[in-house]
Amino acid sequence: MFDTGYFIGVISGTSVDAIDCALIECTPSQTRLLATHAGKYPKTLRSEILSLCESASISLQGLGTLDNKVAHAFAHAINMLLAESGLAVEQISAIGSHGQTIFHQPHGPHRFSTQIGDPNVIAELTGITTVSDFRRRDMAAGGQGAPLAPLFHQHFFHTPADRRCVVNIGGMSNMTFLDPAATATPRGFDTGPGNVLMDIWMQREQGVEYDSGGAWAAAGAIDQALLQGLLDEPFFRLPPPKSTGRELFNQAWLQRKLAGVPHAVESVDVQRTLLELTALTITQSLDAASMPAELIVCGGGAHNTALLQRLQQLVPDTRVIRSDDCGLAADWVEAVTFAWLAHQTLNRQAVDSRELTGARHPVIMGGIYYA
Repeated sequence: MFDTGYFIGVISGTSVDAIDCALIECTPSQTRLLATHAGKYPKTLRSEILSLCESASISLQGLGTLDNKVAHAFAHAINMLLAESGLAVEQISAIGSHGQTIFHQPHGPHRFSTQIGDPNVIAELTGITTVSDFRRRDMAAGGQGAPLAPLFHQHFFHTPADRRCVVNIGGMSNMTFLDPAATATPRGFDTGPGNVLMDIWMQREQGVEYDSGGAWAAAGAIDQALLQGLLDEPFFRLPPPKSTGRELFNQAWLQRKLAGVPHAVESVDVQRTLLELTALTITQSLDAASMPAELIVCGGGAHNTALLQRLQQLVPDTRVIRSDDCGLAADWVEAVTFAWLAHQTLNRQAVDSRELTGARHPVIMGGIYYA
């Protein structure tokens, strides 16, 4: 049994902006973050990934090549983390690799979720047992395979004293309603786009990867016609469980919404309206009858000051804080999640995701690729 040990989590999210690696120590009493490393995709590789996510069309040769390239990039980031941490390969129990999501289809008779970054390559290049492919076993049991982060949110952020919610704002946003009982299963679901549309617009209009601090959005005004068009998306009216990704919220989706507005919208006002969409779809997901005392924000969106200020305005009676204030830096929550899930998998711990994904029963998530 792996009651105590060192684990590494690695993920590149839907923003495709970094390869986040986190080294944790798991003990029976706590999960402790020890070291981190933020890797980067080469620009050409990032472009290939984004192109595939938007087009959903690729040759088998191209898919295999990209799968291998991503695995090499993940392994390099992991090896850099190890070198910086001073730990030896032999001290690491396992890597939990989420991979890079390229397509997520949570509905229909043949639901699936595809992540690339071959775990065989990662295990070979690092010399460390690798746990990967976390989502598909949940889907085989009737779930949507996402969101999974709420499982760790419950483990790390729960408190019996206050009502708390955790919102992870990455490319997409997901909400977790923490249960006061430590071992309970939380409620949670994807609320919709987080940073993805704002980042797409910044890259197109400003030539930079993201809106630092939300400064550009803060200079604009909300266009109500555009906002209503954005909100008129069936996904937002779906009841939980629900999950989404770039296969829905992408540049083509945004262009269709812009084309439906009967007037020209200033570029900066588009950015402000996209920020409003993210803020509204997060806060409208909260239960008005029992608002949380604290809304804990993690993910890249935690650095968007304008977004956090808007969230606070929309829920004035709730304290909006970063996960840093609760003992875990916002940038590393997702990577830590998959390190922790690897620990669960090696311990053959079935994960109860029924309230999150709609799975019929608890399952052990992830395949193990031994070093």
